[in-house]
Amino acid sequence: MALGCKMRNFLFLICILSGTVAYAQQDSATAAGDAAAGGEQQETAAADDAASGGGEKYPGIPTDQASISAGQELFEGNCKTCHNIHTKLVGPALANVYERVPGEGEESIEWLHNFIYNSQKVIASGDPYAQKLWEEYKPTVMTSFPFEKEQVKDILAYIQQETIKGPATASTETGPGGEVTTDGKQTGISSTYMSVILGVLIFVLVLILVVLILIVNILVKYLKDKEDLDEADREVIEQKFSFKDLATNKVFLAILTAIFIAVVAKTSIDALFTVGIQQGYQPAQPIAFSHALHAGEYEIDCNYCHTGVRKSKNANIPSANICMNCHSVVKTESKQIQEIYKAVEENKPIEWVRIHNLPDLAYFNHEQHVEVGEIECQTCHGPIEEMEVVYQYAPLTMGWCINCHRETAVNADGNDYYNKLVELHNQETDEPMTVEDIGGLECSKCHY
Repeated sequence: MALGCKMRNFLFLICILSGTVAYAQQDSATAAGDAAAGGEQQETAAADDAASGGGEKYPGIPTDQASISAGQELFEGNCKTCHNIHTKLVGPALANVYERVPGEGEESIEWLHNFIYNSQKVIASGDPYAQKLWEEYKPTVMTSFPFEKEQVKDILAYIQQETIKGPATASTETGPGGEVTTDGKQTGISSTYMSVILGVLIFVLVLILVVLILIVNILVKYLKDKEDLDEADREVIEQKFSFKDLATNKVFLAILTAIFIAVVAKTSIDALFTVGIQQGYQPAQPIAFSHALHAGEYEIDCNYCHTGVRKSKNANIPSANICMNCHSVVKTESKQIQEIYKAVEENKPIEWVRIHNLPDLAYFNHEQHVEVGEIECQTCHGPIEEMEVVYQYAPLTMGWCINCHRETAVNADGNDYYNKLVELHNQETDEPMTVEDIGGLECSKCHY
């Protein structure tokens, strides 16, 4: 009777725990569905907002795609450091700027051309609008750009297009742990619910182990009380566990030795494979510099500071002169900025600590990857716009590079150089042509 009562209690407890796991899974699935539905609503709302961006074409500003593309390139390479389209940055927002300045049509474009060419000259001339801008943003002096008038029109073409589009609505974005992505779709259950489920399952397993031990003890006690039990069975039941016997057991010692050797071998092999790999390396720099602030919050283009990335093998470390383009007037009282002033005054370079290092036997060309291959900085350097202190994001191993060459498709559109290669490739397969297909795995490509 006692055994039956305990078994009933055990089954009842398992039912309760099973219900808890099922409830956690159901709750997780419900939350995932709600998040996906919310993502669809946000996606719809974002589409409606984008569609509602209005505006009329301004006379004198070109509307062809070639001018807009040329204007975008000029804007991102020169203006983006200090200006956003829809929000104020170092300087004013530029949406509808052609309608806010003095004059109409060609006159306003001419005014903008003169101001961009030499803003201080326009301010000194007594122009009321120029002086109003100076009073609002001084002592920041706008950099002079020797643009032709047609180049200014191209920039205005891009600004006009972005003005008509309206500000973009940011959709919910989260990481790969089961949260909502930028398109509002759910990628899986959240890490919180996963942790709850795993915790409950571990608790259930431990509880089952404890209950099994109790059952064994009850059965042993029950069998011991039986009078008609065979002597051989009674010896099995009454035998006691001995650590001494276990320690001298040859089979046990052999298994233990094999496990020890396997662990040591695995640890040694893993250590050998990590030689020369600095993934996660995050040294302290002589001057605190936040990429999260500059590249993230202020959206300064990487190419503005790392000027060699599109025209050289090396991206190059920015000189103090580049810092002074902004910090001659911005946060001049900062202790860290004072270190830059000191370096300039003493004509000594800032001793930045290099983070990404390749062995001398490996050849890597930034221009080839960024300018020709159109690879984004984040592909190799990770979410650089989120880093307060930069660290090495990727392993930068040979295998990592080879996998990238195997998976990255070559953008051959509009490039006659690839015509014959594409033709030959398409005769063999319908798959996209990758870097591997054009010799990207040849040893001499990366090794001298």
